[in-house]
Amino acid sequence: SMSPGDTSVLAGLYGPAEAKVSKELPDRAALEVLLRPKVGLPGVMERSREQLLRQTCEAVVLGMLHPRTAITLVLQVLSDAGSLLSCCLNATCMALLDAGLPLAALFCGVTCALQPDGTILLDPTARQEQEAQAILTFAIGSNDRKVLMATTKGSCSVEEMQQCLAAAQRAADTIFQFYRDSMCRRYSK
Repeated sequence: SMSPGDTSVLAGLYGPAEAKVSKELPDRAALEVLLRPKVGLPGVMERSREQLLRQTCEAVVLGMLHPRTAITLVLQVLSDAGSLLSCCLNATCMALLDAGLPLAALFCGVTCALQPDGTILLDPTARQEQEAQAILTFAIGSNDRKVLMATTKGSCSVEEMQQCLAAAQRAADTIFQFYRDSMCRRYSK
């Protein structure tokens, strides 16, 4: 369960397990991501986020070590007070770590809100997202802080996007340290 601020997401990972014949891939594990909203049925936004999360996971999960299997990740939104996609990314990485799946690298999600006056807010609230000129979410890999996924809502210049990316890469260090501390606490008991 990840909960930066008042946004909270619960993640469950199942697999590698036997895959249905229709979903089976001969050379790697089939990865499925399901995002469940707090209330109601999943809509277009959830499907879009599922695709971004799946593509990010496929970039780091060493699925070729588990051919013809299925890995299912289920994310349940408990509360959404802003920065939901980055919270989902962080919950996903923690679930992958906890399950012990082989990964090429860790990753984390960072959301930046570009304000009309040019300031950059990290981990914005829902209200700050509404007032922002642009919302940028990045998935940053632990290897050389490379960008694994980027998505934007709104408009910004190339320079502003690079400033947001630099801020997200700096923030990634804090998140990776949180991962280390969490795993040390969990396995030192």
